[in-house]
Amino acid sequence: MKSTILSLALLLSLLFLLANLSDAVVPCGTVDIKAASCVAYATGRNPNPSPACCSGLQQLAQTVRTVEDKKAICRCLKAGVRSFAGVQDRFLSRIPAACKINVGFPVSMSTNCEA
Repeated sequence: MKSTILSLALLLSLLFLLANLSDAVVPCGTVDIKAASCVAYATGRNPNPSPACCSGLQQLAQTVRTVEDKKAICRCLKAGVRSFAGVQDRFLSRIPAACKINVGFPVSMSTNCEA
């Protein structure tokens, strides 16, 4: 009887752990890597987003499974943008359309990621 209860407890713990892992949000390191090639456009150094920029952002968009994923990616992108001098809203806001990505909200350095 003890071993059955212990086995059941172990199984439930494992199921709980797996459920939480499947709901994990995208880490900022991954977001930074995927979006890094967009900096040249966002600062106005390049006239268009590079293919690597659009590809990276499209890959990020495909990882979104929940609203929490979208919020986490938004927070990571905002933090990343702050670390680069010269990023301009007028270029940043054009990236989704230029890369054919529907993010569902206006993109700017002042976007509220929690809304």
